[in-house]
Amino acid sequence: MRAFTRHTGTPVPLPRVNVDTDQIIPKQFLKRIERTGFGQYLFNDWRFRPDGTPDPDFELNAPRYTGADILLAGRNFGCGSSREHAVWALDDYGFRAVIAESFADIFYNNCLGNGLLPVTLPAPVMDELFTRAQRDNYTLTVDLEREVVEDGDGFFAPFTLDPFHRYRLLDGLDDIAITLQHESEIAAYERARAPIPR
Repeated sequence: MRAFTRHTGTPVPLPRVNVDTDQIIPKQFLKRIERTGFGQYLFNDWRFRPDGTPDPDFELNAPRYTGADILLAGRNFGCGSSREHAVWALDDYGFRAVIAESFADIFYNNCLGNGLLPVTLPAPVMDELFTRAQRDNYTLTVDLEREVVEDGDGFFAPFTLDPFHRYRLLDGLDDIAITLQHESEIAAYERARAPIPR
């Protein structure tokens, strides 16, 4: 899992509420067995017209948001089914953080487990971000060490993250990496166990 400390990038506003995981990554693309390759299908039914051409009315297709790597989302983002593929698709597309008024619980935890930082900010603050993100060449900094979102032009918003999850993200530790931190203790326990009678 990639560590997250501080990231400055281009935010793209997606002020839609109740965006569910089937909209993030439609079910027909869940046949892959790897965690990679899902980014090309992110928001597929919104990004592309039925003939496969990009829909110019969808936010991510606007030229000013080319290369955007911070997603500004509406409330209850990631609701619906618990598919972890939604987070894999956002990460594979290039997003490093998702900022929203609220998240579905399972989606939120899937973000934390895969190195995608979910940041929760109040509705009025999100409204200000949605407005600012429409400026040309606008950049935003998400700083997990200081737990702030700022743009260097007057916008400054603190956020909080559970200390354990903050530690995991700062050090890039997934569940396996955390377990391996105790490898010597696990090995000692296994050596001390009585052999199982055959």
